[in-house]
Amino acid sequence: MLGCPKNLVDSELILTQLRTEGYDVTNSYDDAELVIVNTCGFIDSAVQESLDTIGEALAAKGKVLVTGCLGVKKDEIIELHPNVLGVTGPHAYDEVLTQVHKHVAKPVHNGCLYE
Repeated sequence: MLGCPKNLVDSELILTQLRTEGYDVTNSYDDAELVIVNTCGFIDSAVQESLDTIGEALAAKGKVLVTGCLGVKKDEIIELHPNVLGVTGPHAYDEVLTQVHKHVAKPVHNGCLYE
């Protein structure tokens, strides 16, 4: 998670929905089918950290979705990182989930968070 406390809330909402749908969530690039980078677009150092993290995730995994405040600069992100699978802005939970469903098969799941 990059950026402010609002990003943390957005990340938690996305993660909760993914878990509810039966997706496994990991902090490891090696174990991930797809990486979601939730970015900051306000503080210069955080913008650079976001762009660096996108590049790192692409190099490690290749399948990357970008969301968050920096996502409003979609053209700039795509110019620097043309291989990202999708870019959304902040609070775009449904768009992020739609992109996940497009690129990763939805698991068969019983709807329970805990088994």
